[in-house]
Amino acid sequence: MKVSTRGRYALRIMLDIAINSNTKPVSFKDISSRQGISIKYMEQIGSLLNKAGLIKSVRGAQGGYLLVKSPREYTIAEIIGVTEGEMNLVPCVDCEFSCDNISDCLTAPFWKRMNSVIDDFLKSYTLQDILDRKFDPIITIEE
Repeated sequence: MKVSTRGRYALRIMLDIAINSNTKPVSFKDISSRQGISIKYMEQIGSLLNKAGLIKSVRGAQGGYLLVKSPREYTIAEIIGVTEGEMNLVPCVDCEFSCDNISDCLTAPFWKRMNSVIDDFLKSYTLQDILDRKFDPIITIEE
């Protein structure tokens, strides 16, 4: 499993809005400038986030985008899920996938469990947790 650029950018866009909105809409132009994401790509991702009800647009000269909920109410799974859909490691963890070997496969339970662990991890963190850096990074990032 690999989170696409679209998924990573969706999370960055949501974080940028959370940091910079202060009840005032944030323009995609400003986010694009801060995050180094092309405005065209921002609009594509923003449209998905808007349609999913994660952000809302405000029209007008002072318009832009706002979060619909508090950062504490967004899970990382919810945000990434908008752009990635179901994130299954292998096809057999999807109940609609048909495999002739599923009843005899020794690895299927392993993949299902691993998929479940990743899903639970993504659901266990919120946008606010990332803002507050409330997670145990495996690697340290030099600032």
